[in-house]
Amino acid sequence: MTHPLKDTSDTSEASDTPEASGSEADIGTALLRPGRRNALRWIMLAVGLVAALVLPELVYPPVAMDIAAWALFAISVDLLLGYTGLLSFGHAAFWGSSAYVTGLIAIHWGLPFPVAILGGMLFAMAIAVPIGYLSVRRTGIYFAMVTLAFAQMIYFIANQFSGLTGGENGLQSIPKSFFGVESVETDSFYFYYAAIGLILLGVWAAWRIIHSPFGRVLVAIRDNPARARALGYDVDRYKIIVFVLSAGLAGLAGGVFAISHGFASLEELNWTTSGKVVLITVLGGIGTLWGGPVGAAIVVMLEDRLASSGFEGTGIILGSIFVVIVLLFRHGIWGTATDLLQRTMAGRRDQGD
Repeated sequence: MTHPLKDTSDTSEASDTPEASGSEADIGTALLRPGRRNALRWIMLAVGLVAALVLPELVYPPVAMDIAAWALFAISVDLLLGYTGLLSFGHAAFWGSSAYVTGLIAIHWGLPFPVAILGGMLFAMAIAVPIGYLSVRRTGIYFAMVTLAFAQMIYFIANQFSGLTGGENGLQSIPKSFFGVESVETDSFYFYYAAIGLILLGVWAAWRIIHSPFGRVLVAIRDNPARARALGYDVDRYKIIVFVLSAGLAGLAGGVFAISHGFASLEELNWTTSGKVVLITVLGGIGTLWGGPVGAAIVVMLEDRLASSGFEGTGIILGSIFVVIVLLFRHGIWGTATDLLQRTMAGRRDQGD
């Protein structure tokens, strides 16, 4: 029986892109039996887990932590953009506000950093409720501009309350308190392994959202909101819920980033941060889930290498790479790679038949 939310009027177009399936572009899942498909998903999760665990052995631990934080940030944006069809240019509001609240909790209350990060995440979700309520009534570029306006408003509020946020000087000397474990509090290598669990928890939450009935409705709303509404789904309510969930994941990533650096600045709230995470998401592949970590690894490592070499035109290089990726890889790096593998598997299957 055909699912009532699935539009079968143009199946060729729907299957042309990896994000059209509403999953994380599982490699060749359209060509695999359900049992093998589920096994492949778990294999990919295991590979991702191993990559996260060995990352600080391959790169400088603070850079590895930045990659992990930006990866979760990109996943939070992809939850809106790739699976709900909402382009937010204001997610820096949640990343940055969580960074500040996390820092304030850690400085003034001295709580362990996981608790401080949880407080920052909850604050990000709280401010996302009114922002989402007022934003989701718009679509397309109008939604993007409304979210950008709210983010800039929070940026100026943080700048005005300099007595609390430090203003242009930022919030400095954020401690890495962790239940008195000195190695975690002083060594970035051990801190990575103490904090990566929070990032992985966020990635797992996003994966569960996408593969839940709630996630299927989000894809239906993205593909055909009028049909979803006709079937009785409250489209605006679903958009608000996913907006808040996305803000929570962005807040979680921002809190980890602030603790890792021991610093929170206005840059975390600036519109350029929102633009950067959108770039990372598109670079890796929209609607793929795994594209976010791929894009984050490329951008963060490239920035680190260019900064280490003394090159000041980082933006020029990143912009050029972005243009090349968009022109040559229509679905991003991860999306294009999975497309090629699917076509290869389809060719082999046809030859076998």
